[in-house]
Amino acid sequence: MVSPEGRGDTGQSDWPQTRTGANPSREWSGGQHKATYFSRSPGAVHGARCQPTPRMAEAHQAVAFQFTVTPDGVDFQLSREALKHVYLSGINSWKKRLIRIKNGILRGVYPGSPTSWLVVIMATVGSSYCNVDISMGLVCHIQRCLPEGCGPYQTPQTRALLSMAIFSTGVWMTGIFFFRQTLKLLLSYHGWMFEMHGQTSHFTKVWAICVRLLSSRRPMLYSFQTSLPKLPVPSVPATIQRYLESVRPLLDNEEYYRMEMLAKEFQDKTAPRLQKYLVLKSWWATNYVSDWWEEYIYLRGRTPLVVNSNYYVMDFVLVKNTDVQAARLGNIVHAMIMYRRKLDREEIKPVMALGMVPMCSYQMERMFNTTRIPGKKTGLLLPLNERYGSAQHRAWLSANDPAPHTGQGRPRQRPGKAGSSWVIECAVGEPVPGWSRGKGGAPCCPALACPLASVADVLQHLSDSRHVAVYHKGRFFKVWLYEGSRLLKPRDLEMQFQRILDDPSLPQPGEERLAALTAGGRVEWAQARQAFFGSGKNKASLDAIERAAFFVALDEESHHYDPEDEASLSLYGKALLHGNCYNRWFDKSFTLISFKNGHVGLNTEHAWADAPIIGHLWEFVLGTDTFHLGYTEAGHCIGKSNSMLAPPQRLQWDIPDQCQAVIESSYQVAKALADDVELYCFQFLPFGKGLIKKCRTSPDAFVQIALQLAHFRDRGRFCLTYEASMTRMFREGRTETVRSCTSESTAFVQAMVEGTHMKAHLQNLFRKASEKHQNMYRLAMTGSGIDRHLFCLYVVSKYLGVSSPFLAEVLSEPWRLSTSQIAQFQIRMFDPDQYPNHLGPGGGFGPVADDGYGVSYMIAGENTIFFHVSSKFSSSETNAQRFGNHIRQALLDIADLFQVPKADS
Repeated sequence: MVSPEGRGDTGQSDWPQTRTGANPSREWSGGQHKATYFSRSPGAVHGARCQPTPRMAEAHQAVAFQFTVTPDGVDFQLSREALKHVYLSGINSWKKRLIRIKNGILRGVYPGSPTSWLVVIMATVGSSYCNVDISMGLVCHIQRCLPEGCGPYQTPQTRALLSMAIFSTGVWMTGIFFFRQTLKLLLSYHGWMFEMHGQTSHFTKVWAICVRLLSSRRPMLYSFQTSLPKLPVPSVPATIQRYLESVRPLLDNEEYYRMEMLAKEFQDKTAPRLQKYLVLKSWWATNYVSDWWEEYIYLRGRTPLVVNSNYYVMDFVLVKNTDVQAARLGNIVHAMIMYRRKLDREEIKPVMALGMVPMCSYQMERMFNTTRIPGKKTGLLLPLNERYGSAQHRAWLSANDPAPHTGQGRPRQRPGKAGSSWVIECAVGEPVPGWSRGKGGAPCCPALACPLASVADVLQHLSDSRHVAVYHKGRFFKVWLYEGSRLLKPRDLEMQFQRILDDPSLPQPGEERLAALTAGGRVEWAQARQAFFGSGKNKASLDAIERAAFFVALDEESHHYDPEDEASLSLYGKALLHGNCYNRWFDKSFTLISFKNGHVGLNTEHAWADAPIIGHLWEFVLGTDTFHLGYTEAGHCIGKSNSMLAPPQRLQWDIPDQCQAVIESSYQVAKALADDVELYCFQFLPFGKGLIKKCRTSPDAFVQIALQLAHFRDRGRFCLTYEASMTRMFREGRTETVRSCTSESTAFVQAMVEGTHMKAHLQNLFRKASEKHQNMYRLAMTGSGIDRHLFCLYVVSKYLGVSSPFLAEVLSEPWRLSTSQIAQFQIRMFDPDQYPNHLGPGGGFGPVADDGYGVSYMIAGENTIFFHVSSKFSSSETNAQRFGNHIRQALLDIADLFQVPKADS
């Protein structure tokens, strides 16, 4: 037997616990009772009673101590090696605790430091010896208040020094508080974002000097967290005015007038009460949006995570480090754990805008050791066959439909496969992957609509994890990352992964497609988890996966980007987005995917953080792998492996037929989603941001306007367009929506399509559209967006039971074009000018609306842009490749307006 943390045979977890971190294996022989205890170190995972003799030897070495109880007494036998691992693990644990305590102190006194505290004390003491009382009598007052003592240390000199130390500490802490509040006030100023390049005002220059002075000391990752301002709540009139402005180009005069009336009624009657509660929350909570956003937009979504929520990230595609799959994975995993160690020690520098304005880092906390646990009941939940159309549901509709004549706000139904349930869906309108979708692609949030569907997932985050879970050819393995307190070297990790690749064992019944449960419906997964994974070996093995640092998928197929074969990049993206629907654990914070030819990628769960966070990790990992770890000439990891390391542990399952039926059902649901996704990824070579800058415009605005032109040519009409921007200049900020389809951009597009306008006129229209887009992006980043404010007002209205036809209609509008620019070069791991081919194409996501497009893009360098375009085959109106071709042509047509020479395509 081995411990539950490293189980190799039965996987049972119901042994009586004799002490923390150890489980006894009891054997009865005659009148003797023998108990053996095992450590939780990596050396404790190798033995199993069902394994051959070599494994038994390893299990024997894993014994920490054993004793035999006989009538003559107790006979103890100790294992020095196992005790050594226990000792090293304890030392490592205490080191981490001390590091956390030290970091907490340093972070808590930033921008001060222990050195500055000593300087203040020395200055106070020095002034006293010079007969200068800088305390203005406070030191004497403190000395009089100290209790009298008769000990040898209660001399007048000692009391004076103690008084000066207390005074100095108070002055030092007051200074820290003052500096922090001053920095928070300075960071609340965002006027610098709205000033034209090269036209910085004197006020902004002084502001920049002050910010640099207050943040000049080397910060730790979370040093600025308490100095970041809170996200402000916009005024209702300002939000409504910006909303009406955003929908004007999409509505005719009659529709716009009706929307104006609804908005005016909401602003005058309903909004003031809702706004008061929202302002109250902003005073109390760290961020008035983020907790509701995470819960209602992500965790309460009941649709499958695959395609709908999770997104993917690609490897370097223009260079290749090695063809050896296990070697590449050894370096990548080692680099990830190096990053995690820096994260735990807060040694990563916070991301800074302009090199001086800190971004919030709180999303990084849950990057590792995090799993999304499928939803449990949090309120009334009807039986599956009674949810939609039941008497209870009809009664709720009658009482809560805010627009009975138009049907706005009415929960919508989605029929599932044969035998599956109806899902309650209510339109609230936000193109975040993972929301349910109603008719016409309108995103829906079941959590806010109807109490009949009140369930939520939970994000489980552990402070530490010492292993990864690995999937290969239908088998699950557990691979330790440490030997005692030492992180395994890349060559050791390569050996471990190669052992898995060479393992000839077959999957156990039901094991091969087990991960399809995480790709299917959340309710079905939650029910199966409770019914079949609550005890025994199934629970132990599931714990090994969910408690892993992250999940690793060893694929048997090869994927790469061949510039001569355009389809290769799309196939690579499809493999990362959903795989075969059962070789990714979609609930983990991220799955590291390794292909047979050495290329890698990520599939990332969305609830715990946004794409720039995983991008930060990925830049570090790829840079460390290429420029710091390296490979031998044969393509293996550098160094010598330790052949004495025990092999990876095979996880054991006992999956009954009923569970296998649920697995198959979930697989069919996920496969239908995956097969319906059309993904078209391509590299745009004629130009990149180098040429765009010559057009004197923002690269992002340039691409967004090109997308509007391409979409109009593709569909013949404009649509509500979503672009994600960040609000990380505020504490615990996540994202905000930029509504890219504006009156200015539609005017430019219509003029381009007409083809009768002079080039100078078109250039003028383009610049107006570009300036408008940049201004909207800045407003979104500085807390003056539209959609998060309306979303929170809607949440408050549901809590208060207040109906609002305006909010119901606004939040049911479909986003048929959802876009996102991928962040890059957040870490300077290498010089991109010196290594121009070390470029990653970013990643992508599934389509948001059933009849819409999802577009992500990375302006990867001076001369190239990567696009990831997704749509659904089931929609007769969309075609990802056709839209991609329209994007190409739109970019070229806009560049021709400025007559800037382009590279040959």
